[in-house]
Amino acid sequence: MRKLYTTTIVLSLIFATSCKNDTMKNIDAKIPTAEKQPKTLEKHGDVRIDNYFWMRLTDEQKLGDVKDEQTQKVINYLEEENTYHDKITEFSKSFEETLFEEMKGRIKEDDSSVPYKDNGYFYITRFEKGMQYPIYSRKKDNLEADEQVMFNVNEMAKDFDYFQLGGLNISNDNKLAVFATDTISRRQYFLRIKNLETGEVYKDVIENTTGGSVWANDNKTIFYTKKDPTTLRSEKVYRHILGTSASEDIEVFHEKDETFGTYVTKSKSDKYIIIGSYSTVSTEAQYLDADNPEGEFTMLQKRERDLEYSVSHFGDDFYLLTNKDNATNFKLMKTPVSMTAKENWTDVIPHREDTLLEDFSIFKEYLVLEERTNGLNMVRIKRWDKTDDFYLPFNEETYSVGVYSNPDFDTHVIRYSYNSMTTPASVIDFNMGNKSKEIKKEQEVLGGKFNKENYKSKRVWATARDGKKVAISLVYHKDTQLDENTPLLQYAYGSYGYTIPDSFSTTRLSLLDRGFVYALAHIRGSEYLGRDWYEDGKMLNKKNTFTDFVDCSKYLIENNYTSEKHLYAMGGSAGGLLMGAIVNMNPELYNGIIAAVPFVDVISTMMDDSIPLTTGEYDEWGNPNDKEYYDYIKSYSPYDQVKSKAYPNILVTTGFHDSQVQYWEPAKWVAKLRELKTDDNLLLLRTNMEAGHGGASGRFDALKETAKDYTFFLALENKLDPDLIKL
Repeated sequence: MRKLYTTTIVLSLIFATSCKNDTMKNIDAKIPTAEKQPKTLEKHGDVRIDNYFWMRLTDEQKLGDVKDEQTQKVINYLEEENTYHDKITEFSKSFEETLFEEMKGRIKEDDSSVPYKDNGYFYITRFEKGMQYPIYSRKKDNLEADEQVMFNVNEMAKDFDYFQLGGLNISNDNKLAVFATDTISRRQYFLRIKNLETGEVYKDVIENTTGGSVWANDNKTIFYTKKDPTTLRSEKVYRHILGTSASEDIEVFHEKDETFGTYVTKSKSDKYIIIGSYSTVSTEAQYLDADNPEGEFTMLQKRERDLEYSVSHFGDDFYLLTNKDNATNFKLMKTPVSMTAKENWTDVIPHREDTLLEDFSIFKEYLVLEERTNGLNMVRIKRWDKTDDFYLPFNEETYSVGVYSNPDFDTHVIRYSYNSMTTPASVIDFNMGNKSKEIKKEQEVLGGKFNKENYKSKRVWATARDGKKVAISLVYHKDTQLDENTPLLQYAYGSYGYTIPDSFSTTRLSLLDRGFVYALAHIRGSEYLGRDWYEDGKMLNKKNTFTDFVDCSKYLIENNYTSEKHLYAMGGSAGGLLMGAIVNMNPELYNGIIAAVPFVDVISTMMDDSIPLTTGEYDEWGNPNDKEYYDYIKSYSPYDQVKSKAYPNILVTTGFHDSQVQYWEPAKWVAKLRELKTDDNLLLLRTNMEAGHGGASGRFDALKETAKDYTFFLALENKLDPDLIKL
């Protein structure tokens, strides 16, 4: 075991000697030492000793004005880690600031969204130069009308370290807006109502909500969802009448099954209010005529295990995106509003083995489908009268396309976004009738240096150890020589069926321009190759996610894109679990990793149903109260699998108020790594004491965090040469 005392950190010289200035000196720093307080945890006859269980605090302890002894001890430890991090990286602060200014210099600070029209108003989101937060405004009837500022978030946020505005919802008469605010970063929102004509914010205040709400058609009734204050599970839907106290609100639905959550929404037709219940493998919907807010909700189709469906309304029918009848990749069905039970559902778009149906949009004359085939997004447009059926053409090898919400129903124009790893984002209006398109906006990359022709992108396929082909999307500067000395950052997520798009990033240019290759691995656990790709990376197949990532790394090394000395990895949240797993499995493959808000204490968290997200995720990870799942989860849980061996350079980030992955998971993991690892590589923990899962709320503060992360990789790669700073 290494001695932990004030010492010269040899590895910090890797950072320091990468700068050709007076920072080339030894860096003295004290490695934090976490006290060991053994706690015995036993389940299924298996005994685990957790030396760092004491780091866990309740919300009351974290938010209380008076800190008890344990709270202060935890805060002191986290601050010691922050001090250590800052000391080790102190020499690179000027470069970090330069990198931040470089990233900031690429974005249009006084930017604005493409206006969209809804119910007679054009809505716009814009930023002002130097400001952290957006301004939400609208114009009546046409874009030449006077601007009405609805919310200036910069003014709203000025007294808070963290501020998030969300859940904006306008009443049908255009006079009122419901809005949601979070000032702690635990995604527990306050709901308020603003009169957009007078500017008055009403006294109605509703606490502990999801942030979502819908208006009934009477313009005085709203429906909203509240959370369990401990687990943060969205569990109850309430009805609120304008001008009354929240204590008078009527509970209209209580989701009592702890493996489900609930939400409330409104159909695009404005005809129905819909309460949805959801778990990983099952959904359920109830509906109510929006003209009758005090009526009773009607069940559409009762929940059944392994039956999923989502609902839209058109004419006399409900349209359902569903996996009914083993439609693994989902299909589109419809049913009369008068007969909604599943035996009445009929196919509109049948199931296809090679195509995942991800979403759909309904218009008066058209049906728009969002599909994924062989990993690539497709947009299909069908006329209801069956006179036309076609796909939008896209020519790049890797790209990302998404259809906007398109609130107008009676229109021939859809709006979609397009970008790729080399192409900045565009917002495009497409006329479905004459098939013409108009580019409404192209993302500007400022600074005068960007030319998309300077970058190359391609997709390669690695063979996993079980023979499956795993796609890797690559992007790099055209002048980068691909060989064993090329630095390469490999990124992935691989959980919940979420597929990371092959999209453009202005911040990533700071790596590409310094010779890095960026590789996005489309591993199992996502839906890149359809729903089966997800099913093969969850529950008792979860290890496929980790081995896919490792096998992609080996492919990149074997095919001379990089080498072990220059390969880096990064992932966040469940992707942070991925990072913890791969460094336990194959630490020798990587020179450095960043694990952001990492879910690394999997077995303990999934054993504790008082922790947010636990019960609702039994069908993602497995329920460890079942011994089979307990043993399997423990076999890959990063915290439980830390061994006495050498690990790569590691930077771990977290937020003290994180409600998705509690801060103590990464803190405990770092403490255990410090205790057991046999190497002298860097191990850093950076805790944002004011933020939660998503990090800083301001756009510039978020850029600063990215600059810190990239500096970590660039320093390890000796890329802090001042001559390279101003590429």
